[in-house]
Amino acid sequence: MPRAAELLRRGEVVAFPTETVYGLGANALNARAVARIFEVKERPTFDPLIVHIAELPAIFDLVECVPAAALHLAEQIWPGPLTLVLPKTRLVPDLVTAGLPGVGIRIPAHPVALDLLRQTGCPLAAPSANKFGAISPTTAQHVIDGLGAQSIPVVDGGPCAVGVESTVLSFMGLVPVILRPGGLPIEDICRLIGPVDQAVPDPDADDAAQPAPGMLSRHYAPRTRLLLVPTSRQATPLEGQRTGLLTWGKQPFSTGFAQIERLSTDEDLRTCAARLFAAMRTLDSADLDVIIAHQFPAHGLGIALNDRLTRASSGFVESQVDVAFD
Repeated sequence: MPRAAELLRRGEVVAFPTETVYGLGANALNARAVARIFEVKERPTFDPLIVHIAELPAIFDLVECVPAAALHLAEQIWPGPLTLVLPKTRLVPDLVTAGLPGVGIRIPAHPVALDLLRQTGCPLAAPSANKFGAISPTTAQHVIDGLGAQSIPVVDGGPCAVGVESTVLSFMGLVPVILRPGGLPIEDICRLIGPVDQAVPDPDADDAAQPAPGMLSRHYAPRTRLLLVPTSRQATPLEGQRTGLLTWGKQPFSTGFAQIERLSTDEDLRTCAARLFAAMRTLDSADLDVIIAHQFPAHGLGIALNDRLTRASSGFVESQVDVAFD
């Protein structure tokens, strides 16, 4: 850990674990170090980064103001999978925010990440530690597999407990807006501060500066074509194609799949979230022609899971048979 902290202080990049996914970190206040993140990930500069801090007081150096509702959420949720977008100070390089006036900030709920932040002594910009648009890494091996040729140092903190990126909530307007659903269910936010708006995806804006990461219409995608099946509909292999299945709980499916990854044996969406990206990677490496994935219920973590599947997919299977649960 001291070695990783020293590298970060020198302006290098280091991959490290959080409770959501592994991040590719650099000193958020060093524009040259932040540029290295974009280079390694092959990430367009119109896609902003999230800044990680170790303690709540550190936020006041990075943002101009913290509304009462945002402060209440931070006090109740952090450390945790919630990113708050707030008006940035001049201390934060424009490269971090894609030139936009708001910066996303959170405190990760992982002891290794917190220790690294404290030892480094500066905020860390850290998107997911993978090539841009690919499946996010939830283990150190995923990082090595995806960025191995780059020889990036990786701090191994074991598998990520949450497994999907943080929920991003913007306070840049009059009403708080969910920019990206994630590891903190939207219902939990509403219980603490009341109703919030949700951003409407705009595929026509994919080449413009994004208000938060993970908002592009195509993201988190395997190399293998992925198609969706609505919840409670039977999944069937595509004729003449070697087909894999990504499913969960008691979702119905027929025989004939070349490989099946079941995220859970019950209705526990937390288990599904923790295993989603790893299962997608397994199927992506199974020499398949297509992957079929069951959607999730549109509540709780299911909203974030469906968001990831939708951005990773090419659409829906055209014809499926309706069936009832057992």
